[in-house]
Formats: sequence, structure tokens, C-alpha cells
Amino acid sequence: MTVADFAARVRRRETVTGYWVLLDAPPATERIARLGYDYVAMDAQHGLFGYDGMLAGLTAIDAGGQSAGVIRVGQNGPADIGRALDAGARAVIVPLVNTAQDAADAVAATRYPPLGIRSYGPMRSMLRIGPVPAEANESVAVLAMIETPQGLANVEEIAATPGIDGLYVGPSDLTLSIGGATSTDPAVADVFEASLTRIRTACEANGIAAGLHTGAGEIAARRASEGWTFLTVACDLVHLEAAARAHLDAARGDS
Repeated sequence: MTVADFAARVRRRETVTGYWVLLDAPPATERIARLGYDYVAMDAQHGLFGYDGMLAGLTAIDAGGQSAGVIRVGQNGPADIGRALDAGARAVIVPLVNTAQDAADAVAATRYPPLGIRSYGPMRSMLRIGPVPAEANESVAVLAMIETPQGLANVEEIAATPGIDGLYVGPSDLTLSIGGATSTDPAVADVFEASLTRIRTACEANGIAAGLHTGAGEIAARRASEGWTFLTVACDLVHLEAAARAHLDAARGDS
């Protein structure tokens, strides 16, 4: 499969595994994109980069040649979504989708008229995805994040929204939304797992991708065996800190 097939693979509910990028470090992003991940997702909501960093990061991902560039946009709307797609993203993850109308708005922002409201000006994306509107519509995927009490309550309707290619769970926000005192509160673990099952079931019922952020490769593998199909592994900042700490401990004889 090629990078150009990415949206189609997502829609077929094939298992795709990706990596999460927070840092504005294009050479590092390019190295990650050469490892064989199906996608590399850049976080434009909480990540430490602006538009220039997003553009440079997508360019670096394409230079790696093996991964599709995905953007978690800052907010649901035609401006943020359109800029991410014009910069060359092959999929967008849209935060804070609470209702079916929110999901429909996200879909509309990814599609050119008459199917949506995306403004025409593909700029860099025409070099990678192409300038033809109908082809661009089919070549990019949109995933709606389920991370709030309202979003969880409406998950079945959101999953049934025409044009939505998948749902994506933000575990930290979802944990807080179900009453967790922290983003990893074990006290709500049972409720969290039940919520994940509800979300995954809604995806399966509607034939769309079931996406989840995970903290490690072994967790991603376990979730894939449960039926999750769009799985992200940790992130660059967390791994950088963990590796640096491990080397410091080893140098000081603490491990």
C-alpha cells in the first residue's frame, strides 16, 4: 500500500498505526516518518508549533516517504481544517465534536462544493493530493474526536453522520469527562473501558474507523486485537524525556 491509499485504508477499516508529534522539529519528524508508521499525526491543538511548523512538518513527513501526514486541527471549522488540508494533510482529526451537527460541519469543511464548504486554494496539497476537487474529496479522511460527556452521549448519532470516516478517542479528556480526578485516574477505569466499548461498537455498527491514542506499542497491539483500527502510539516529547531519563539513570548507576 502507498501513502496515497491512506484514506481508502482508513475507510476500509484496515488497521493503521501512527505516531504523535508535538514538537516543531522537522528533521526529527522526518526520521520518524522513515520508520514505517502508516501515519504521523501532528498536534495543532496542543502541539508546540504554529502554521509554519505544521507546513514544515508535513513536508518532512512526505520526505520520509512512508507515512501519511495527519493533523489534529486546533478547532472544528473551515479555517483550521482548510489550512491543514491545503498544507497537504491526508487526514484531519477534529477535536470537541459533541453532536451529529458538529460532525457534519467537520465533514463539510473537508469537502469542496457542492458536497461541502471547503474553499478552493490547495497550494501545497495539489503537489501531493492533486488539484481536482472530486479527487481531493476522496483522498482525505476526517475523524471526529469523542472526548466530552456530550460527545459520548451522542456517539451513536455522531458515528452515523454521512461522510465521517472514523471516531478518535482522546483518553485524557475522556477520563476527565467521566469524572476522573486526573487524566489517568484509575478510580474510573471501569467506566472508561465501558465508554471505549460503546465508542468502538458505534464505529463497528456504522462501518467506520475506530481510533484511539495509546501510550505504548504493546497497548496499541492489545487494542487492535479488540477491534480498534486507527491507533496512535505515544508521542515524541514523552519518548524524548523517557529516553533521556533512562540514559541519565544509567550514567549515574541508578539502574
